[in-house]
Amino acid sequence: MKINSVIEEKAREIDFSGVVWIQEKNEVLYRSALGYANRSDRLPNKVETRFGIASGCKLFTAIAIGRLVQEGKLAFETKISEVLTSNDFPHFDKGITVHHLLTHTSGIPDYFDEEVMEDYEDLWKNRPMYQIKQLEDFLPMFQQGKMMFLPGERFHYNNAGFVLLGMLVEHVTGESFTHYVEKNIFLPCEMKGSGYFSFDQLPDDTATGYIDNEDGTWRSNIYSIPIKGGADGGAYISAPDMAKLWTALMERKLLNVEITSQLLTPHVEVGKDEYYGYGIWIDKRNDAIYKYHVMGYDPGVSFASGYYPDSCSILVIPSNKAGGPHKVMAVIEEYL
Repeated sequence: MKINSVIEEKAREIDFSGVVWIQEKNEVLYRSALGYANRSDRLPNKVETRFGIASGCKLFTAIAIGRLVQEGKLAFETKISEVLTSNDFPHFDKGITVHHLLTHTSGIPDYFDEEVMEDYEDLWKNRPMYQIKQLEDFLPMFQQGKMMFLPGERFHYNNAGFVLLGMLVEHVTGESFTHYVEKNIFLPCEMKGSGYFSFDQLPDDTATGYIDNEDGTWRSNIYSIPIKGGADGGAYISAPDMAKLWTALMERKLLNVEITSQLLTPHVEVGKDEYYGYGIWIDKRNDAIYKYHVMGYDPGVSFASGYYPDSCSILVIPSNKAGGPHKVMAVIEEYL
């Protein structure tokens, strides 16, 4: 069975909505768009459609930090308390470093702890999502919390840590985090279809996220996520643009060899053959790196994208539904 038949069969089975992009080196092996970008008007997704990618853009934050380290404006060993006002975080350990935040080993409290909370929508029941427009708006949700464990003690996925990383970028550069990433990462990669867009000002060819109910009804995610994304998630990308980013990163066009190596190093073990670098997941097989990858989940959003070093292959699967990309990724990996 050909790869297109494998993908199409799985897409039908799970009612996939989104884009599938497969690239090997500079050759696009497969690309397709399925489902609707706008269900009300029955506007179909296109290969160039922009999708929210939730936490998939933590990689962008890590690259931004890497650029500042490369320029000598920060170090991975820099203590957060030396840069940000410690009075804003009275209970945080003074030894927390940039490295700890990048690897989810800081121990700080999270505003959305995925081991405790199940539904991201619950955050906005008493806090209007339309007021979350910049990084500082997240601070009241975690800044007074107590440490969960000592820095470096263990891995615990943490969104608040990446909010702090974004604040570091803003403090050091004097620019908003989103503007810095768009100017210094998206622009050099020619990611012309990508950006941090506000929910009430989405550009054309942007997919609406949908939440499906068990009874067959659905609703959009317009009240379910912050009005504008930031350092821990919420950028919008097109599949071709994400492929450009992988290519630029792996060809050392965004960061030099030393900093790229640091970003791609398996710094902390998460599970069997699963590790975390700086803003990136790393899977091993037979003690060798099999895949670098990122993922994202929000209400009405799911995303999976990976780079496979043995074949220099790139896989990008954004979706405007709550699930699907990882199931499609699994059948493609099995086939390839």
